[in-house]
Amino acid sequence: MIAIVDYGAGNLRSAQKAFERNGVEALVTDDPETIRQAAGVVLPGVGAFRDCYDGIASRGLTDVVRETIHTDKPFLGICVGLQLLFTESEEGGLHPGFNIIKGSVRRFSASEERKVPHMGWNQIEILRRDCPLFEGVESGDFVYFVHSYYVIPSEEDVIAAVTDYGVKFCSAVWRRNLFGVQFHPEKSQHLGLRILANFARIVRNATHSSA
Repeated sequence: MIAIVDYGAGNLRSAQKAFERNGVEALVTDDPETIRQAAGVVLPGVGAFRDCYDGIASRGLTDVVRETIHTDKPFLGICVGLQLLFTESEEGGLHPGFNIIKGSVRRFSASEERKVPHMGWNQIEILRRDCPLFEGVESGDFVYFVHSYYVIPSEEDVIAAVTDYGVKFCSAVWRRNLFGVQFHPEKSQHLGLRILANFARIVRNATHSSA
């Protein structure tokens, strides 16, 4: 079972439904023990950085999120769920994140050609072809974005994919069991379903290797 962390934001069930379309059991939960027992964990992101972090903290889920990552259980952060893994975000002031990946979260600069938020379909350029999350996905494929902020990792080797929106920004990270995407796979139609199916396969493989 894959646990989808419920911290009180809306629209969390769209990720659950996308997994279910792949025939994968996924449960939206704010119960720490259920999350600990899950084979894989997804941290979706809807809303402002600080609100999401505070929602996690107020439900007593901060420790279990850290434990999941540090015990090498497969973990996927989506949109703000990716951003929360970083050291800090400038959204609404300077606010700390989990500091699991060193780096910051910055706002796009708006221009005549570049509206903020970045909303709609855009291409990814895959830098880490060995990333198992992107099996069957090609550079140039389109995924769906809705965000005004983007991550800037301090260490470039965690960057799995980038996207061009006036600035070339990190749109996916990968480090061992830890995956994160700035786009929304649950809104990215067949390609997004493929990415979520890949994560489910990663979870199954990790479960079998530890059995």
